[in-house]
Amino acid sequence: MELQDRVTELESRLAFQDDTIETLNDILVTQQRAVERLQLQMSALLKRQEEMGGQFESSEEEAPPPHY
Repeated sequence: MELQDRVTELESRLAFQDDTIETLNDILVTQQRAVERLQLQMSALLKRQEEMGGQFESSEEEAPPPHY
């Protein structure tokens, strides 16, 4: 294999690898945004659960109904 053929092959492989890396980076950015959005939603749900938990705790302290 001549030197020029080897260089051409390496340039071709490099171009393919650059394209693959760019595609993977785009996917990673998309997934990171999704993770950040899910973390925000989880935080909101935990906060809401804590707020609602206070409401239910007061009802648990009441005496059981008469049929017990």
